[in-house]
Amino acid sequence: MSALRVLGHQAYRQLRFGLNDKLDARWNRDPLVDAPSGTEEEFHALAAAAAKRTYPEIEALEAQTGFAVDREWLDNLALHTQIVRKKSALGYDHGRLLYSLLRAYIARENPRHVGIVETGTARGFSALCMAKALEDAATPGHIVTIDRLPHLTPIYWNCIDDLEGRKTRRELLAPWGTLMDRITFVQGDTLDQVGKIGMARVNFAYLDAQHLEADVLSEFAAIAQMQDTGDMVVFDDVTPAQFPGVVAAVDAIGARNEYAEERLIGGRGYAWVTKRSGAG
Repeated sequence: MSALRVLGHQAYRQLRFGLNDKLDARWNRDPLVDAPSGTEEEFHALAAAAAKRTYPEIEALEAQTGFAVDREWLDNLALHTQIVRKKSALGYDHGRLLYSLLRAYIARENPRHVGIVETGTARGFSALCMAKALEDAATPGHIVTIDRLPHLTPIYWNCIDDLEGRKTRRELLAPWGTLMDRITFVQGDTLDQVGKIGMARVNFAYLDAQHLEADVLSEFAAIAQMQDTGDMVVFDDVTPAQFPGVVAAVDAIGARNEYAEERLIGGRGYAWVTKRSGAG
């Protein structure tokens, strides 16, 4: 039975768009975990195991672009933002991919300013990896990142910092303060917010929030209106067995021929598209 039939049309709209404060408030009340999920030793052991994982396809991309993020910096950031307690294997190779692709974009296009949009902020790992790429390239730019999780409400994040008590995301990411100046955090439903960001141009985007085909296409359509020749959109979770909706959306975008498409398939699938000259 659909959510619409259970809730009724108006109640469904309130849940979907956050019009009902009581329903929407759940995102500010420990939506991930309600207590620390491990000990300091356990988190460090998980981090050590994740850092040892190898990604030949990512290494090949870094060799191709000529850009690779500092691994010590990445592993330290991941300890606080990517090392969590869950059943599946931990990995944060998407940080390396985003850094490499963004640095390559900057080197190729030589933009005066880089406008970036991310959907699916989570703890802020990806946004900081992109901010690091801007800093290392000595390029002006700003990132707008959107998620239902709060930025200024203290919650448990299912990470090592929870051992110090609830924190806001701003407090969680305080050690990377200079990079934080390049990021604006927006709380809300990405499908509702992505079209309201008011950016004149989105040079680079990372979509990692919605996983249904129609929703991914909706996010992409909003971004595409703000892009010019050479601008890029990166898609996470392009993995047929787990996220067929994302794969179908990327297939549909590639079939339109307005963007050139590339994919990287390893343990985790990625795709990125680059706007062709004269498209749109």
